[in-house]
Amino acid sequence: MEKTTNKSYRIGVVADFNPQNLVVLLRKKSAECSEADYGQTQRLLLDHNDPFWAQGCDALVLWTMPHLAVPAFQTVLGFGEVPVADLLAEVDAFCARVKKIPASVRTILIPSWVMPASDRGLGPMNLAHNFGPANLLMQMNLRLAEQLATERRVVLLDATPWLLAGGAGNAKLWYMAKTPFATPVFQAAATDVIAALDGIQGRARKLLILDLDNTLWGGILGDEGWEQLRLGGHDPVGEAYADFQRLLKRLTRRGIVLAIASKNEESNALNAIRSHPEMILRTEDFAAWKINWNDKAANIAELVSGLNLGLDAAVFLDDSAFERTRVREALPQVLVPDLPTDPLLYPAFLTDLKCFDNPFISNEDRARTTMYVADRQRTALQSEMGSLEDWLAALELRVLIEPLAAANLERATQLFNKTNQMNLTTRRLTAAELQAWVADPEHYLWTFRVSDRFGDYGLCGIASLAQDGASGRLSDFLLSCRVMSRGVEETMLCAAAQKAQSLGCRELLAEYVPTPKNAPVEKWFAGQSKLRRTGQIFQLSLTGTVDFPRHVKTV
Repeated sequence: MEKTTNKSYRIGVVADFNPQNLVVLLRKKSAECSEADYGQTQRLLLDHNDPFWAQGCDALVLWTMPHLAVPAFQTVLGFGEVPVADLLAEVDAFCARVKKIPASVRTILIPSWVMPASDRGLGPMNLAHNFGPANLLMQMNLRLAEQLATERRVVLLDATPWLLAGGAGNAKLWYMAKTPFATPVFQAAATDVIAALDGIQGRARKLLILDLDNTLWGGILGDEGWEQLRLGGHDPVGEAYADFQRLLKRLTRRGIVLAIASKNEESNALNAIRSHPEMILRTEDFAAWKINWNDKAANIAELVSGLNLGLDAAVFLDDSAFERTRVREALPQVLVPDLPTDPLLYPAFLTDLKCFDNPFISNEDRARTTMYVADRQRTALQSEMGSLEDWLAALELRVLIEPLAAANLERATQLFNKTNQMNLTTRRLTAAELQAWVADPEHYLWTFRVSDRFGDYGLCGIASLAQDGASGRLSDFLLSCRVMSRGVEETMLCAAAQKAQSLGCRELLAEYVPTPKNAPVEKWFAGQSKLRRTGQIFQLSLTGTVDFPRHVKTV
């Protein structure tokens, strides 16, 4: 069973129907909810002075019925003829109203439009091109996605799986309470809403640690040898394990990192992964592993630390109830779901996990496992070098400094909401809020993309500057832990300092805002000899020259 987030979100709910069931379920997940009056959706979208908007919220769930949001679709449901252009024009008008929702709403979650549960449309003609209600509804949803694609506040949620999970609604519920869906539909919706918000806020899990025997494959490697493992072939259990691995592989393409924690002989386990012909996952698909006979909780703690992640980023899957209990008790921040006892259910179990949900995916996400493999090569090089200086020089570090732009906005927003340790102020911003901040002529922001001889780390750092008379103030200074202590921090500080100098500033100020997790950034600033500290304020004099680190090539 998945844990709900500890974060209490403020969620507004606006719907064309009675959303009380959804509100109750969201409150059970620790959300603070406010709901608009029933049947007021279109008026609220037009009346921005309504008190409902004044309260502000982290997210708005805007759940509309297609025939009410797009009146022409009511004619379609009545089997009347409506030109497709007219239907889509009404979708555009709805989207225009969504785009004008007051800025006090940080995120807008919109479930896709679905057919009324009791309406089978035109039967065999339901999907008829440009005529069948189901065909037109699909076009409406596609148009909705196209029109809102550039709206950084908007996230579309696919409501179809909710209906599949919950079945048809009860007609009595609609007539008696104006509730169009059964309770399981609202349960699935509430789970997806919280999962989406967790992803936006950087709380989605990003590391999946796996046991091997009877988890990644069927059988005990040490007893049976890799040739006898149940994996693939015409064996139902073997097929289930192969599909389970395919789904794990799919997770890596979403930026989820895989690792192994197994009680086995390492050489035998790695040989099985490399040699078994039906193995979908290979060693290059795993960022790290701890394969030994030590305590699994200790191994997991070392794995997570070695990957520069927090325990709250990790999920652990193991068929052993004993091992699951041990890890839960020793490492309560790690999510440890109960695997089904039947391996035939493993694939369905994995696809049902919501803890990895993220509304956005960047190039850095897709390449994350490759980056960790390159890190192993860097570590090997470090062991060969005589000193830290020699290792840093041998890395051939390159840093590309760029302003915020459409191409890097999503990744920059991810960093703002996911970076905890090397983060000066831990300011959280949505993409829209970030764009608005940068639009101020006295605000400056740079992204830092890092690479070296082994590969590309991706966009890893952000520094921003606000001019305040003769002082420049670091509004943000955040860096992925993967590139800490390699000279990127000095490069970021230098970029901000040189810009402040060009603006005529005499000093650069950085105020450290402590959180339970960002002690590393304080330690770094405190260790810079050029900085003077007063309380939580660090001050850099700009009367002299400020140079980039010699071992870093900047572009």
